[in-house]
Amino acid sequence: MHRLRFGDHGSAVAEVRGTLAGLGFLYDEQTGDTHWIDTDARFDLNLDSAVRAFQQQRGLLVDGVVGPATYRALREASYRLGARTLIYQLSAPLYGDDVATLQRRLQDLGFYLDRVDGYFGSRTHDALSAFQREIGLAADGICGPATLHSLDLLGSRVTGGNPHKISEEEVVHQSGPQLTGKRIVIDPGLGGPDRGHSVPTEFGDVYESEILWDLASRLEGRMAATGMETFLARPWGANPTDAVRAETSNAFDADLMISLRCATNASSAANGVATFHFGNSHGSASMIGQVLAGFIRREVVARTQLQDCRTHARTWDLLRLTKMPTVQIDVGYLTNRYDASVLTNPRFRDIIAEAVLVSVKRLYLLGQDDQPTGTYTFAELLAEELSSADRG
Repeated sequence: MHRLRFGDHGSAVAEVRGTLAGLGFLYDEQTGDTHWIDTDARFDLNLDSAVRAFQQQRGLLVDGVVGPATYRALREASYRLGARTLIYQLSAPLYGDDVATLQRRLQDLGFYLDRVDGYFGSRTHDALSAFQREIGLAADGICGPATLHSLDLLGSRVTGGNPHKISEEEVVHQSGPQLTGKRIVIDPGLGGPDRGHSVPTEFGDVYESEILWDLASRLEGRMAATGMETFLARPWGANPTDAVRAETSNAFDADLMISLRCATNASSAANGVATFHFGNSHGSASMIGQVLAGFIRREVVARTQLQDCRTHARTWDLLRLTKMPTVQIDVGYLTNRYDASVLTNPRFRDIIAEAVLVSVKRLYLLGQDDQPTGTYTFAELLAEELSSADRG
């Protein structure tokens, strides 16, 4: 779709205005009407503010531009449970707030134990089928009028916590502190003909895709040395969509996924490292992803002096569609002189790879026998892993 921004006008803008008005983000003070039908509606300052507020709430990039991600989120937010029949289908997967509401109700009733992500996948289908079976309906996994009526009659009950959070934490606790045998998916960004931003160096131009692939290789080598099983989310010659990367990663039945990205900005002053984990406006988040994202960010900042751009919850496909806790690391801005000097330096890429591995170890240590941020070395970690293996 055409990207809509401040100054645009037309029927597409009217649609956006109408959706945001219906969601309570926009109000026309002149008419008192929250529904826009003007086919020549304008993208004014009020709409710009409403778009930014919506993006902030939904865990999107807050830029005031209605691109594909924001438009899709607007469509998802406009669905209310009961407005359409919900069914699991591979050819055209269903996303929306109606799915999230269904997941929350099934979770409250004890049938759905995963995160509330608004995606009607196989786990939502199985939970719905189990509910239908329990109350004597045909267990077809289709959420139609009869199922909705039963959900309304039963209402909800307090379950005592977030079952997805509890299950994530229990998996980490039960797996033990050793890294040997842990299965990790590493996802270097871009790929194939999509080389990304180029950085001039004394040895010639270095491309973003080359930096990310090399960083992934260094991380993979260190993880393999500890006995971890590693998988790449893409081959060298391809740049699949984030949804495809997630689908590929899910097939590995991995414990964690770590995605590597670089950032760019029109301003050369933008700089720093940021990390991201799944979290949405429905109150659902990957708690293990959040903890690991924080560890990685702090370790990288302490070892490289890159600016700390904090950890953030997002609803991006890569974070939402992966079954395992997933972290995306934006390791720096290639448009910033200092960040680019760090990322094009092989020694610093070694340091970043070590920081990520140490962070994974910290996650599984669960705060026991831990060391101050930035001080735990790869040599110490490897010696500890080998010593633990000998004792075992």
